[in-house]
Amino acid sequence: MASRLDLRPSPIAGQWYSADPGRLATSIDQYINAATLPELEGKVIGIMTPHAGHHYSGPVAGYAFAAIRHLEPEVVAVLSPMHYWTEFPLLTTAHQAYNTPLGPLPVDTDGMAALNACLRSELGFGMTPVKNDPEHSLEIELPFLQRAIRNPFRLLPIMVRDVSPRVTRTLGKCLAKVLQHRTFLLVASTDLSHFYPQEVAEVLDRAVLRQVEALDPEGVLQVEEEGKGFACGRGALAAVLWAAKDLGADTARVLHQATSGDITGDYTQVVGYAAAVFTQKARPSL
Repeated sequence: MASRLDLRPSPIAGQWYSADPGRLATSIDQYINAATLPELEGKVIGIMTPHAGHHYSGPVAGYAFAAIRHLEPEVVAVLSPMHYWTEFPLLTTAHQAYNTPLGPLPVDTDGMAALNACLRSELGFGMTPVKNDPEHSLEIELPFLQRAIRNPFRLLPIMVRDVSPRVTRTLGKCLAKVLQHRTFLLVASTDLSHFYPQEVAEVLDRAVLRQVEALDPEGVLQVEEEGKGFACGRGALAAVLWAAKDLGADTARVLHQATSGDITGDYTQVVGYAAAVFTQKARPSL
């Protein structure tokens, strides 16, 4: 399969996570198995998960991916920020698949085409395909998906640079249209506050997470505009929340929250991490 696909090579394997397939699988399984989840009712629509190196954010990410182990989606939409400057508001890979030490993950080219068509109709532009992008925040989630989901699936990889309400709302609504008749999972990749003392980080992070728990994408964007919260992937998170609501999500639950200080022991400048799940409560039978 790998020889027949144009693969995006990983620029972060061996740095952000292990390049050894056995060690990588073992570490991810340990993160997921260590997560103690509350009882989750209803259908899982999507998750929010951090994207630092696995050593730092893996213990938190494990909670998000533990919540999806029972799922068998045919397509997984992973939305992340684009940390690097680009003139393009929305991006995706120009490759046919992402490569990780656990094997290739093919892109859903038909789904991408449908999403692009909707975006062009509504916004006047779609996603710009790029080769060999250096973005870590989308790729970092892929080995977790490969261990948590055991059936074959395809990716809708989307990197968000424009975090305006107009673009993120339209992206979310177009994504919902593309996914509504398929078995799917939404993944929002974001870290929270960056390099504040622990006590400040906790205030900023809770401000964002209150909006997440309220399923309020506009609130996620607004708290950062007002300087009350911070999420580097706020655009991706807001788009996922808009999509999740259109796809039936009516409940959001924060599963775990921590900072880099919980790993390093240094609480003077931390990065915030959180895992959350978006669900649709089971409908009563008539």
